[in-house]
Amino acid sequence: MVRDIAPLLDNKWLDPAVIVVDSSLNFAIPLLGGHHGANEVARQISELGAIPVLTTATEVHGKPSVEGIADRLGCEIFNKESTVAVNCALLDQDIEVLEIKGPKIIIVEEDVSVLVRKRQDRTEIKASSTGNS
Repeated sequence: MVRDIAPLLDNKWLDPAVIVVDSSLNFAIPLLGGHHGANEVARQISELGAIPVLTTATEVHGKPSVEGIADRLGCEIFNKESTVAVNCALLDQDIEVLEIKGPKIIIVEEDVSVLVRKRQDRTEIKASSTGNS
């Protein structure tokens, strides 16, 4: 499987989630995109009897990931390269999630993940706060 898909891969932010399931439906193994939906699909496949084999460090240790936090908050990750450092930090400590309303100028270090609310979510929040849902 790895050899077959290798020439098709670009980067972790654009590649689709890929899950391998053995022919006896014993295991569901996310190969790509664990934090981008593959882990969740492997869990869903487990309802058919397969054991999900999750290998992303945050999942293995029961910790949140930047990608999962962004998804739950309806956000996109602005500085994607920061997720490696922040996910590593999440393994050892609780990381505070701050919400800063603008207009503001924010300067951050490379090990700070910046999440930006998705445009559609801001529209939905505005509509629900005015009672127009």
